[in-house]
Amino acid sequence: MVERFGNYTRQAGAGMNFLCCPVELMVGKVSLRVQQLEVRCETKTLDNVFVDVIVTIQYQVIQERVYEAFYVLSNPRQQITAYVYDVVRSSLPTVTLDRAFEAKEDIAMAIKSQLSKVMQEYGYLILNALVTDMNPDQRVRNAMNEINASKRQKEAAAEKAEGNKVLVVKAAEAEAESKYLSGVGVARQRKAIVDGLKGSISSFAGNIKGTSPKDVVDLLLITQYFDMLRDIGSKPGCNTVYIPDLE
Repeated sequence: MVERFGNYTRQAGAGMNFLCCPVELMVGKVSLRVQQLEVRCETKTLDNVFVDVIVTIQYQVIQERVYEAFYVLSNPRQQITAYVYDVVRSSLPTVTLDRAFEAKEDIAMAIKSQLSKVMQEYGYLILNALVTDMNPDQRVRNAMNEINASKRQKEAAAEKAEGNKVLVVKAAEAEAESKYLSGVGVARQRKAIVDGLKGSISSFAGNIKGTSPKDVVDLLLITQYFDMLRDIGSKPGCNTVYIPDLE
């Protein structure tokens, strides 16, 4: 920015420029690059939790309005900071802490909208506004972590209980199926024994003269009875006492 006798005369662009000293003076420089400003603001939410909010603003001088950017506004960074404070401190107290984390995008859009309207008059273009961080008090964060951990443990316990339930149900179904198959096997075994005895009795009664099928059945029952007594008496640690029938 070049002034002559204290009055603004022209803008000297990049490259080689000539000044008529001491009549003309370069009184300052204006950068057309994108600049970034980080603003830290502390406020509280609707549920009275103090939160430290960090907002990042990206802005740039409008090339056609360099004069306003240099002469009208003496400290643009301070002006941007003031408007960020105003928007954050008017938005967060209306929502709870949980809602504040969800509303970060809404707060960023509100900051950008407010700054764009105001700063354009001073020759500045607001490119972006980001709520980069939102930190409540350490004790509040610890409490939130404990709540989250408790919720996860509750879900894990519910899932474990459901898994145990499935195991018990499947085990019961398997046991029922096993007993059913065992009963079917015993029934088939008995049927085979009966069929075999039936054939043996018919054959035995037919070959021995004067022998009825009932006599053969009685003989088989007595034989099985004595086999049962033998099996019981031969077992280790058997304490069975046989008492004769006196009648």
